[in-house]
Amino acid sequence: MSTPVQAAADRPAKLGLIAGNGRFPFLLLDAARAHGTEVIVAAIREETELEMDTRAARDAGVRVHWFSLGELARLIAMFHAEGVTKAVMAGQVKHKQIFSSIRPDWLLAKLLLSLSSRNTDGLLGAIAKVLQDEGVELISSTTFLEPLLARAGVLTARSPNPTEQRDIAYGRGVANALAAYDIGQTVAIAAQACVAVEAMEGTDAAIARAGEILRSLAHAGEASTLERSLTVVKVAKPKQDMRFDVPVIGIGTITAMQQAGATCLAIEAGRTLIFDLEAVVAAADYAGISIVADLAQQAGEKK
Repeated sequence: MSTPVQAAADRPAKLGLIAGNGRFPFLLLDAARAHGTEVIVAAIREETELEMDTRAARDAGVRVHWFSLGELARLIAMFHAEGVTKAVMAGQVKHKQIFSSIRPDWLLAKLLLSLSSRNTDGLLGAIAKVLQDEGVELISSTTFLEPLLARAGVLTARSPNPTEQRDIAYGRGVANALAAYDIGQTVAIAAQACVAVEAMEGTDAAIARAGEILRSLAHAGEASTLERSLTVVKVAKPKQDMRFDVPVIGIGTITAMQQAGATCLAIEAGRTLIFDLEAVVAAADYAGISIVADLAQQAGEKK
């Protein structure tokens, strides 16, 4: 994680914002504008919310250009024309989009053919390298948003109970192994058994699937062994590149957990962004969900 001095040094006067879906791009945009930074938004037609145009219309320091997910060469040309030398990725781009019907331009097609695997780090790392070669440095996605990184400790009124603590310890080992292969960052655990792991579907969908699995087993007559709740563990990758795919939780995470019957969420302090912390904590407290953030070096030590 960058220090406050390093983070301040990374804040450019003009910023290229490659915007995915969700609220992340808007939070970063607002934070950058609060620092007086001019923002050039590369909005992705398949992902970015149309609200981005409304946001730009009321702020002269924001300009929006819309692109298809496959138009890498056009993105670079736009950044050159706008004088952008530093850019940031914010917001999810669904991994399955890469395997959908999008048409990659010649540059993206060449890049895809060069990859030995199409996991997140491989793909986005290669895009970051292309941008760097073209004079556009991709910087940490937490730039301007350091206050939103989770602090260490129990964040809710309720601490994890002994059963949840055992599930956290077990789940961290599973999640760290999963993240090391760049498959996903989230696991759902019940009674020290792994119920579901995240893959392309994303965190909320993985949590929902875990809830469905427990409910389906209960309906099959195994309720006596399944009267237990889920603990959700979300980690950063062992060598997390803070430029992309940083773990994020928000109110949607709590909603998904409540619907799945999950009662505890464990995240990593300093490497997980929490959007709208007060609302997240309030919703978790209302649902009886415990949220705890451990330091990354401590997470690997727990058994």
